Amino acid sequence: METTRFFDMKLRFLVRVSLRIVVSLMVSMAEGRGNAAPVSDPIGTWLTEDGRARIRIERCGAALDRVCGYVVWMNETADAKGQPFRDRLNPDPAKRGRLLLGHQMLLGLKLNADGRYTGDVYNAEDGKTYNVSIWLERPRILAVKGCLLGLFCATQGWAQVTDLVPGQLLAATGDGGGPVPDLDWAPTRPAQPAAKASASAKIKTGGN
Repeated sequence: METTRFFDMKLRFLVRVSLRIVVSLMVSMAEGRGNAAPVSDPIGTWLTEDGRARIRIERCGAALDRVCGYVVWMNETADAKGQPFRDRLNPDPAKRGRLLLGHQMLLGLKLNADGRYTGDVYNAEDGKTYNVSIWLERPRILAVKGCLLGLFCATQGWAQVTDLVPGQLLAATGDGGGPVPDLDWAPTRPAQPAAKASASAKIKTGGN
């Protein structure tokens, strides 16, 4: 009788321990799901915190795992003499004549394990490139964190906009009337069919 009672008590103890282990595992799994990095999709048009520009963020051409950003509107596009602002401080001499309206500023950001897109941002105000990370801080607000040498950082909040304003570039990236991508992130163009290319050559040369 005493032996049976001992085994009953031991069995109950093992059951209680097992239940505690199962409950602990379930809680840990639930907490893990709750702490999983959120995936933020920054695709859209955003008004910078100072209200001076609108940035259109989209997939980078054929690099669908990356996002690029273009200036599609500026509240001031020309200087006091009526001359359009150009990228005169760019370290690449070939880009110093390009217009600031339509230039690419976010350079192929890639999603990381924290659910943020990270990469480089070009700042035309000083001609320098900085580290940047972007993520949805809350609905319709994009957090943009820029860092110098990975040490000195500042974060802005960009508000999503869906309306259109005068002077905003509406055409597709790379098309006339749209923003101009850097060569590294230019959309790929389908190859021209041989027959069509031949016909175009005849028209240009006057061939029969």
